[in-house]
Amino acid sequence: MSILIQNGRVIDPSQQMDRATNLLIAEGRIAAYDAEPNGREEIIDAAGKIVAPGLIDMHVHLREPGREEDETIETGTAAALAGGFTSIACMPNTDPPIDSQGTVEFIRGQASRADNCNIFVVACVSKNREGKELAEIGRLVEAGAVAFTDDGSPIYDPELMRRAFEYCLMFDKPVLNHSEIRELTERGVMHEGLTSLLLGLPGMPPAAEDAMASRDIALAEATGGRFHLMHVSTGNSIDAVRRAKRRGVRVTTEVCPHHFTLTDECLRSFDSNFKMKPPLRGAGHVKGCIDGLVDGTIDAIVTDHAPHAKEKKMQELDRAPFGIVGLETALGLVVTRLIEPGYLDWSAVLAKMTCNPARILHIPKGTLQIGADADVTVIDPAVRWTVDPAEFRSKSTNTPFTGWELTGRAEVVIVGGRVKLSRQ
Repeated sequence: MSILIQNGRVIDPSQQMDRATNLLIAEGRIAAYDAEPNGREEIIDAAGKIVAPGLIDMHVHLREPGREEDETIETGTAAALAGGFTSIACMPNTDPPIDSQGTVEFIRGQASRADNCNIFVVACVSKNREGKELAEIGRLVEAGAVAFTDDGSPIYDPELMRRAFEYCLMFDKPVLNHSEIRELTERGVMHEGLTSLLLGLPGMPPAAEDAMASRDIALAEATGGRFHLMHVSTGNSIDAVRRAKRRGVRVTTEVCPHHFTLTDECLRSFDSNFKMKPPLRGAGHVKGCIDGLVDGTIDAIVTDHAPHAKEKKMQELDRAPFGIVGLETALGLVVTRLIEPGYLDWSAVLAKMTCNPARILHIPKGTLQIGADADVTVIDPAVRWTVDPAEFRSKSTNTPFTGWELTGRAEVVIVGGRVKLSRQ
């Protein structure tokens, strides 16, 4: 059946489009604009709503295989739909890691069975994520991998990183890296600064991120490779990316909502839901993240959705794992902390959550062009709602945003021309 989305404000940064129009979906694809009903379509009234390309999150941990107590592909993709995401890219720090064709095929098979949103697989740079030997990049590309990383662990050996850039360049695939010098962060539980000193907690200095980010930019510049700096959190790293882009280096970066929303002061509560890596930084770094979003240095907004079972996060702060869930709160945080204060408009935000991640991963998503896959997110930009982890679709509830009142939420999510979520 065809779907006609009526009376909405269609914002599609891939086409520099922002106008009131009707959008027709037929046979799973975007069929026409300014269409009128003929009585044979399913009608979705989008009056007062924003009609956008389906949101894309290029940094998600689904945990399956190996840690299904935290999340599964079925529950993770259901959480993605609840957050308005029609496509996500899953990270390879599973057990076993995604370093073989068989594991890539397993992920894709589980995604097909869940039949929620699209999943794109990011595979390992090194075999078993050990940082010693390159994974079989070519075979992983053949299996469908769209990018490569050892996320959860930095790609530590500079020679391995150089060869990864050179090899992935053959397939025009980006290398994504978690930038961290581990000798500087060993035993650290939070950002190193005045707050960590006052609390007596071991810290993780910004230099640990800055040094490796600069190394990887230099290697990308030397090889011509495509480097994507994951979950940037420091002002100096953002400055390094800004300068590299001016020189024409093929570098992109992303930021998470918690890094432009929260500061290390939150750890005064000793609540492990504020423990993440990279850690929450000081106010100056938060400003740096916002500035990087405003001037375009930061290309994408991602969640780094990192679910952990409740009993794991209930441990002492130094023993609890790093990470928070983010798929179901991201859009509300972006509206509340970026759009409402006037830092970014809707078109700029949606570019960082649709066409920009699609461009970085070279996937055919993030657009409402005629003939494109009908992945659509209808957003209510004014609805107020309260974060309640009991209502999460995710299997885990480790969020620092419990009880926050947010503005903006996905009301209808369409994947491949099929309505997968409707709050109407």
